[in-house]
Amino acid sequence: MIRTVVALTGAAALAIAGVAHAAPGEAQTGEQNVTVQIWLTSDLAGAARFATAVSTPGSPDFHHYLSPNAYTARFGPSAATANAVSDWLRHRGMTDVQVSSGRDYISASGPVSKLQSVPPSLAPNIMSVTGLGNEAAPRSASVARRQPTCSAYWAQHVRTVSPSYRGFAKASLPVCGYSAQQLRAAYGASWAATGRGQTVALTESEAPTNMAQTLREYARRNHLPAPKPNQFREIHVGSCGTKTQRTRSAQQYNDEAEMDSEAVYAMAPAANQLMVVGSGCDEDQALLNAVLAVLTGDGHRPSASIVSNSWQIPIGDVSPKTWHAITLRAAAEGVGLYLSSGDTPGLTMTASDPLVTAVGGTTLGLDARSNRVFETGWSNGSAMFEDRKWSELGITGAGGGTSLVYAQPAYQKGVVPASMSHVRVGGRTVVNRAVPDLAAVADLDTGMLTGYTTLDDKGKPTYRTMVNAGTSLSAPLVAGLIAGAQQGRRTPFGFINPLLYRLHGTRAINDVLPINKAMPQQNRAAYTPATATDSATIDVFDSHNPTDTDQTTVKGYDTTTGIGTPNGLPFILGLRYLAK
Repeated sequence: MIRTVVALTGAAALAIAGVAHAAPGEAQTGEQNVTVQIWLTSDLAGAARFATAVSTPGSPDFHHYLSPNAYTARFGPSAATANAVSDWLRHRGMTDVQVSSGRDYISASGPVSKLQSVPPSLAPNIMSVTGLGNEAAPRSASVARRQPTCSAYWAQHVRTVSPSYRGFAKASLPVCGYSAQQLRAAYGASWAATGRGQTVALTESEAPTNMAQTLREYARRNHLPAPKPNQFREIHVGSCGTKTQRTRSAQQYNDEAEMDSEAVYAMAPAANQLMVVGSGCDEDQALLNAVLAVLTGDGHRPSASIVSNSWQIPIGDVSPKTWHAITLRAAAEGVGLYLSSGDTPGLTMTASDPLVTAVGGTTLGLDARSNRVFETGWSNGSAMFEDRKWSELGITGAGGGTSLVYAQPAYQKGVVPASMSHVRVGGRTVVNRAVPDLAAVADLDTGMLTGYTTLDDKGKPTYRTMVNAGTSLSAPLVAGLIAGAQQGRRTPFGFINPLLYRLHGTRAINDVLPINKAMPQQNRAAYTPATATDSATIDVFDSHNPTDTDQTTVKGYDTTTGIGTPNGLPFILGLRYLAK
């Protein structure tokens, strides 16, 4: 099937020369103070050739990575260019003018009107600008709620659905949150490959409360080895230079960063964790600052070779070219970017890039012995019982689809079917990048039991638990498994997709299959009974609405789960063999 899509809307490609022509609803007043990041033009074509060579088995450059400083010298903007743009900004009256360590961007504060009328000699050196949009709340890919009634494993408790919904007369209660041991068993995490010697960076836009203590308690309750004193480290990067913007407070998620850390620890309890908390005048800046800080590292090497990121930038918020410049740097330096595909059907700008490993989501049923009863694409048709009838709530599920910006990468050729790679753009049919690449559990009905630290009524730190999920869970789970696979290697896997897709159709990958009507009803839906305060709800698994999204779950590659989920030791050994 060939899909016809509409053009992107919003400020998808803001450049300083076009600041005066902001998108509708995003216009800036002439004297509004902002702190912007002015992204400088780099040699993206040369960097793309090198990123392909360094990531492709058989290439003379395979896994011969560059240091952050070497990347800047070879592909980045020159010091003279950075100085010229900085001088122009200061001349225009901008303050706090600073060049980032890798010369990727220049930050500056002041009235937006000062950024208009870029000299023709400088315009080609400016790629885009971020920080002009309105302040937004965090866009996490996690979902969380407290379950009033639940099960320790799938179908432990089955309830009658009355009145029935869409033919469902019974369904299972949601899981109370899988333990680390259950998830380790599901994906075959090996005690011989625990991530020792590896560092996983967790990029966040908020800091957790006493993460080291929380991680120790999580390990104790999940029967995992206690983390070593220096195994977890937290740093803060980025800033916002204007007083008005600095005082804005975004919505907080008191368990988001905790879940990322605990998911990695569950899969790779010996790996080091570096939590990078980004700051900025908006959520997009915070994310970009956090990821870029890992890549520039100390100049001689990046801070980690694996990055797990559960926060997204929607299509239209930031120029794709800006993000692609960052992913090119990551691939050239040997850093693998593992990004959540999102928690709503469709694409995000960050996961669409062909140089990231986009991690989709599944619904996972494990029995009392942690054996897989089923695993399907996370796309639930939900309904609520109120006013004596079932009311449709729509589809919730993992992001995915086909990019309108990026052509199909070589690693997807022969794997992604034409029905999922062919789109209509500008009146013609093109073959483009499909998302996601890989998947892991993300459905809240089969989520993970996470812990976080909060203060009780007396101000005493208290450890609390809650079930949590979303592709914000699937990305760090996969990152942890990659840390285990990478253990003992002299060079990291780096951008892994050219290796990953060669595992398609082998024992290394669990193919995620659609739900079929021959399956028992209790394995096709989750039912949450009514309480004194909440109505009853039901989630029907693997439900798709073609009018809203062309995502689907099918045998082989699909746009909800990619090629499938990791299969333990065959996955680890397969990656190691291909990366020789």
